Amino acid sequence: MSETGWNYLMDMDGVLVREEQLVPGADAFIGELRDRGTPFMVLTNNSIYTPRDLRARLLRTGLDVPEGSIWTSALATAQFLDQQRPGGSAYVVGESGLTTALHSVGYVLTDRDPDYVVLGETRTYSFEAITRAIRLVESGARFIATNPDEKGPSREGPLPATGAVAALIEKATGRAPYYVGKPNPLMMRSALRAIKAHSENTLMIGDRMDTDVRSGLEAGLQTILVLSGISGAETAELFPYRPTTVRGSVADLIGRTENPFDPQD
Repeated sequence: MSETGWNYLMDMDGVLVREEQLVPGADAFIGELRDRGTPFMVLTNNSIYTPRDLRARLLRTGLDVPEGSIWTSALATAQFLDQQRPGGSAYVVGESGLTTALHSVGYVLTDRDPDYVVLGETRTYSFEAITRAIRLVESGARFIATNPDEKGPSREGPLPATGAVAALIEKATGRAPYYVGKPNPLMMRSALRAIKAHSENTLMIGDRMDTDVRSGLEAGLQTILVLSGISGAETAELFPYRPTTVRGSVADLIGRTENPFDPQD
């Protein structure tokens, strides 16, 4: 455990922000963690943006989260590939968050005989790029996807995301991808290493039972489900597993970050 209490991992969308608006109290919660020197990491399955991009986006909502305290599925994917095949090559369908992460671990990006096809999220999926990915997977490239989310939010409504496009490629090739992001506990463990924390002294805050709470449980963490995002209290009852506790939002943890599981007043 950190000297000030628990270490914190937390989802971003639905926990700190929702549709690019600050979740009330999230700024005070992050401020308390920073003032106490509590190790924490903000996690997101979104692979589009770099941590620097995400820091700037969060600042616009009023949240001051250091760049080094943001962990994306793109970073987790790059770390995983660096461990599996150092100095390898990849054909990437994705944006700067993913390509920057892969370049940072020394990967070469190519469309000729790559070791991996790596699928991330993008707002501009092209038929040409997907076709190229299919042909490379059929030719023997290993298939990796940053996360299994099938759709993502936007102000105009749901958008197809990585999992939906991965299903298309899988259907065409008969080859299923390996997903690195949540609910794979691998992402939790890589975030733990990044803040030099241990699972038994760390908790995960999330708004989704099927990704956040599940991956936290499978990584051996205590879990807090907040009701400010996707899963409601009634939804949580439908799952065969439970979070350690349920809170309305991170605002309910202000003043309780050292003992987040104490009964509320």
